Amino acid sequence: MIDQILQRRNLLRAMHQVQKNKGSAGVDYMPVTKLSELLSIDKEGLTAKVRSGKYLPQAILGVEIPKGNGKTRLLGIPTVTDRLLQQAVLQVINARFEFEFSENSYGFRPNKSTQKAVMKAQFYINDGYQNIVDIDLQSFFDEVDHSILLQLLYRKVKCPETLRLIRKWLKSPILIKGKLIKRRKGIPQGSPLSPLLSNIMLDELDKELERQNLRFVRYADDFSIYLKTKESARKTGNSVYKFLKDKLKLPINREKSGIRRPIQFTILGFCFVPTYVKGEKGKYQLVVSDKSWKKLKQKLKIITRKTTPMSFGERIQKLNEVQRGWVNNFRMASVYGKLKELDGWIRNRLRYCIWHHWKKPERKRKNLIRLGIDQNHAYAWSRTRKGGWSASRRNKVQF
Repeated sequence: MIDQILQRRNLLRAMHQVQKNKGSAGVDYMPVTKLSELLSIDKEGLTAKVRSGKYLPQAILGVEIPKGNGKTRLLGIPTVTDRLLQQAVLQVINARFEFEFSENSYGFRPNKSTQKAVMKAQFYINDGYQNIVDIDLQSFFDEVDHSILLQLLYRKVKCPETLRLIRKWLKSPILIKGKLIKRRKGIPQGSPLSPLLSNIMLDELDKELERQNLRFVRYADDFSIYLKTKESARKTGNSVYKFLKDKLKLPINREKSGIRRPIQFTILGFCFVPTYVKGEKGKYQLVVSDKSWKKLKQKLKIITRKTTPMSFGERIQKLNEVQRGWVNNFRMASVYGKLKELDGWIRNRLRYCIWHHWKKPERKRKNLIRLGIDQNHAYAWSRTRKGGWSASRRNKVQF
């Protein structure tokens, strides 16, 4: 297997993928643009070290990014060289596991998506399975047991060089705020291998749920089980808790876990509300959660802030990117009314940016005239004592 991983074609493919993903530099400050230079200069030396087992991964750079609840999530950024080798390993071993993964696993897999996961959840709910066991794994990526994961890998990967390489990546220390910390468990979020390794670990849970003939949906470490009665949901929740604790050694966040009804349940940014169509009693439709709306508005607020150093064209480009991605993700939900309201708010903020950019009264007057406003109103509005936000909302400057 190690020969397949280190083949020139596989390494070039891995290099293109890492460059496509971009990403920050690791502890060695080497950017992804230097990868082609590395392969052309030291490819033979790098592959020889890997084959002989002398290759030693560098430390992972720990970066904290903000979460929506005010807390932070720790990302682990390997060096570009390690990302290249991890991508090369991923491309070879992924096929060995992919065909055995559950149909109800939707995270980081080909032909799977968040939309398909949510649609499956809606199907179960509308089919009468409305007692939902919602389980939140506590810091899953930080709690993965290395010995269990390596045993699961050994079932399909018999190559000792490849396993040794993966073990070294799992044990690599992490650099947080200048301090090097040893790692005895966990998978660093941010590495090319972490999505596959998380699916390999949690595929054991999928198989256990399938063995019990349960209806469930899993997207990475987010999973929910759908049952008809509250009693069966309680029994299932206890058995799953025991399985995770005893077999996989994964802790559960008890505060965020529990048995939910559809109107209390959120999955991947979507919520459920009853439909009031005649003849469809007990059916639910999709809406976007308040948290997802808040995140979108916060992103748009940063782009349309008048003090953000950005040209008007750049603002429009970034707005289009954010809105296109968000609408594509939540296109199945009922969003038209709120998007229309949000569009008016964005337009007001953009007018405020333009008004602020014009600065001087005479410049404002001339620009208002160019936009078709008569001279008297243009003069009056250019000399107004009201603030820019108030001016941007007046009918006479609805440009």
